[in-house]
Amino acid sequence: MPEARRFFAPQAWVQGGWQRDVLLVAGADGSWQEVRAGAQPDGAEVLAGPVLPGLVNGHSHAFQRAIAGLTERSAAGHDDFWSWRDRMYAAALRISPEQLEAIATQLYGELLAAGYTQVCEFHYLHNAVDGRPYADPAEMSLALVRAAQRAGIGLTLLPTLYMRSGFGAAGLREDQRRFASTPESVLRIAQAVRAQASPLVTAGIALHSLRAVDAAALRECADAARAAGMPVHIHVAEQQQEVDDCVQAHGVRPIEWLLRNAKLDARWNLVHATQSTRAELEGVQGMGAAIVLCPSTEANLGDGVFDLPSWLAVRGAWSIGSDSHVTRSWSEELRLLEYSQRLALRQRNVAARAGRAESTAAVLFEGALAGGSAACGVTTGGLAVGQRADLCVVDTHAPALAGLPADHLLDALVFSSPAASMLRVVVAGKDVAAKPDSAGFVQAMRALW
Repeated sequence: MPEARRFFAPQAWVQGGWQRDVLLVAGADGSWQEVRAGAQPDGAEVLAGPVLPGLVNGHSHAFQRAIAGLTERSAAGHDDFWSWRDRMYAAALRISPEQLEAIATQLYGELLAAGYTQVCEFHYLHNAVDGRPYADPAEMSLALVRAAQRAGIGLTLLPTLYMRSGFGAAGLREDQRRFASTPESVLRIAQAVRAQASPLVTAGIALHSLRAVDAAALRECADAARAAGMPVHIHVAEQQQEVDDCVQAHGVRPIEWLLRNAKLDARWNLVHATQSTRAELEGVQGMGAAIVLCPSTEANLGDGVFDLPSWLAVRGAWSIGSDSHVTRSWSEELRLLEYSQRLALRQRNVAARAGRAESTAAVLFEGALAGGSAACGVTTGGLAVGQRADLCVVDTHAPALAGLPADHLLDALVFSSPAASMLRVVVAGKDVAAKPDSAGFVQAMRALW
């Protein structure tokens, strides 16, 4: 049984603000036993910079790290999410379990280096390249588990149900053959991952989207997840075409359909919700569900701008995700989230005003921190007793932070670039490497492309 570890932070983000001289005691179970400001070191290890809690990356497609930078040339005709998706399938149809493991290991190391300590992997590459099931249906999922274990990051694997190519379709397209799954198959994968008995690995369930899953299958998976206490994730209302198609098929918008039919509760995480109305957001909040925002991907794909002021006004829960991994930095995600609001509304400090607070960065960071536990199903809610003992030590020698007053550190981390790196990352009380090992990644990329 590992022993408790004692850390002393001259400055740490505790209970929504900077506190001085903070003693942090991580228990043998990997959770915080004591968090006390105004303390003395008393033999604790003195940390070399300000301390932040780790954040949850609430939405990841690890294999898409292989196409970052490779989809930025215009396609013939109209170029939008749907044309990008066709190009993304080129990677989905080629990547092997070994390549996926190498690419995910690189990605997870990058996420740790940026200050993410848990990742929710929305995983739908279940089958072999020819579409046939692997001998072990969890083959691709276990490649992600091994990658997370090698990197040292916490993982919530979300085996994803994907049954049809669109509303009313009888099945999948040929180029979606690797996604084929049933409620039974994804639940079996989730159970297999949860049976790994790894302290940093757990599982939930994902439903790809309303266009990809019928009502009966959605309810079957959601009911099983509820019984097992697992989080449920779903892409919803990301693109206007999806909304239009849902209205044509069901007579209501996607989020309206969920509100009427899905028994939403605190286990549910709605990914994107970009095309949402204020009434829909009020309904989602009233049922206790959370939203996962992915600003860099939503911007990259031209999805649109989420109505953050309305969500903050009803005190809705949310987390942040890097999705297609065009960036792996939470500070850039939060910056883009705020800047998209400023561009749309022609105002400044939108999140601060909507959140009735002084600091925009604090509202954004606290929101992402608070909603992370709902996304991953793990107690990762910051530097507080009972939460998992995750921390990141900020490099204050970074140019973006040079010469700043200590109480403006978080503001600069979000709104001054280049982003500061983390000197050190601790997950569940143990140090992990805060930089990726790229050799395997480069080899996998060369083989893939």
